[in-house]
Amino acid sequence: MSSGPSHIPAAQRVARSDGEDTRARLLAAALQLFSERGFAQASVRAIAEAAGTNVAAIAYHFGDKAGLYTATFYEPFGSGSDLIPVFSDPSLNLAQALGCYFAGFLEPLKHEGLVTQSLRLHVRELLDPTHVWPELIERECRAPHQALVQLLCRHMGVPQADDDMHRLAFSLAGLVMQMWTQRDPLIAVAPQLAGAGAVDAWAARLTGYALSMVQGEMARRQAAPPPAKRSTPRTSNKETNP
Repeated sequence: MSSGPSHIPAAQRVARSDGEDTRARLLAAALQLFSERGFAQASVRAIAEAAGTNVAAIAYHFGDKAGLYTATFYEPFGSGSDLIPVFSDPSLNLAQALGCYFAGFLEPLKHEGLVTQSLRLHVRELLDPTHVWPELIERECRAPHQALVQLLCRHMGVPQADDDMHRLAFSLAGLVMQMWTQRDPLIAVAPQLAGAGAVDAWAARLTGYALSMVQGEMARRQAAPPPAKRSTPRTSNKETNP
C-alpha cells in the first residue's frame, strides 16, 4: 500500500504544511536580521515577530538562537560539502567534473536577494566569528578544497599533492569567490552579465578558464627541470685515514 500524501489525514497534512511554512519564514527572517545586525544584536523576539510567529516556534524548529543562526548558513543553499560527491564522481572527465564544480557553487547566484543577505552574513562571521566559524572552515573551505585537490591530482597524474596543486585549487576556487564578492562592480560595469539568467553561461566560461589554468600548470610541470640531486660531500684523506 502506498504511504504517499493522499493517505495522510487532512489535519496532519495541514499541520505539516504549516510547520514547513513557519520554518521557512523563520529562516527568511533570521537570514535578514542576522545579516543586518549580527548574531548578538538580532533577538529571537525580533526574528519571531518578523516571521509572524512566536519565540516558541524557534525552540521547536531549531532548538535555540544558536541553532537558528547555524541553519541560516546551510539551509537556504546547502553546504559546499554537499557538492563533493557531485564533482568528485570518478566517472566524470575533468571538464565534466569542473563543470559540476562551478555550476554547483554558482547556482545560488540565481537567487539574488538571498545571495546578498547570505554574503553579508558570511562577511559578518568573518569579521566577528561565532560558534559557527570552525564548522564553516571545515565544511565550506577545507573539505571542498581537499576534494578539489584530489580531483586535480587524479586527472593531472600527480601522485601526491604539493604546494602548487594547492595553489591551483585555491585559484580555481577564487573564480567562484569573485562571482560572489564582485557583484556590485559587475552590475555597474556589465549589468547584462549579472542577472540570474547569466549564471549558467558564467559556469560554462569558468569551466573553460579553469581547464586552461590546469593545462598551463601541466605544461609548467613538464618544462620544469628535475630536482637537483644532493651531492654527497667528499671526505678528505685526513678524515678517512687515521
